[in-house]
Amino acid sequence: MTPAYSRVAAVTGANKGIGFAIVRQLALQYPSSRFNNGPLLIYLTARDKARGEGAVQRLLADDQLRAAKVLSTHGGLSDIRFHTLDISDAASIQIFGQFLKKEHPEGIDFVINNAGIAMDGFDNHIVKETLHCNYYGTLSATRELLPLIKPTGRLVNVASSAGSIEKYSQALQDRFRHAKSVDDVTQIMQSFAAAVAQGREQEEGWTSAAYAASKAGVIGMTRMIGAEEKARNGGTEGERLINACCPGLVPTDMTKGRGSRTPDDGAQTPVMLALGDIKGVSGEYWRSQRVRTW
Repeated sequence: MTPAYSRVAAVTGANKGIGFAIVRQLALQYPSSRFNNGPLLIYLTARDKARGEGAVQRLLADDQLRAAKVLSTHGGLSDIRFHTLDISDAASIQIFGQFLKKEHPEGIDFVINNAGIAMDGFDNHIVKETLHCNYYGTLSATRELLPLIKPTGRLVNVASSAGSIEKYSQALQDRFRHAKSVDDVTQIMQSFAAAVAQGREQEEGWTSAAYAASKAGVIGMTRMIGAEEKARNGGTEGERLINACCPGLVPTDMTKGRGSRTPDDGAQTPVMLALGDIKGVSGEYWRSQRVRTW
């Protein structure tokens, strides 16, 4: 069993880009956060073992982390370890959940679901693959890992402003906003896939953009899971908070180099939602560290 840590975090899709920066910022910001009550273990997860382990080594050699003395190798509080996780593979999600349950039976504290894909083009295949990873994969990871999070912990799903529903028809906006359950949101995603298969997505009020639709689904699903958590707490938000956010446009592989924000800039809102003082705010969509209209 893993030696005792006061806090445990997991970041998905973290071998590069914003996910990598989220791990860095968790290590940098944890010591001054309200959650600091001892050593922190951060699981950096990625699909590819070599890339994930390489990312950990880059962090261990990071000049800023060394200067700040936040890692245990420099006398600090945080350890970073790699674990394989592919959110497009249900078995991989289950294996990671079982691992965490065994290693940390007391529970974990923070999960930031950052993993996702953005494919070039638009057709039936691209829509299926994008929804499979970004929507269904994030949903499965959320369902698997949320029960492991302590009552005072946080879960953050990284979405995108591309997931804004304002570009869709009023009928579709109403479907999203009036959803009552995760199943309702899933049905909306299914209707998008069906419309694309029939070549009718624009007629039915969508845009021809798989990534945008998938992230709209992530925001909608996160709202519903926040509502479920509130219902479990007898109508109050409780202390375990679930939120979605946009990191802003950062020039990464996913954005094809577009954007002016640095990865560390992009990491600020997800990390704030994990470590910040946001009591009583759950099921919301955040951008630039503020709740935004979806």
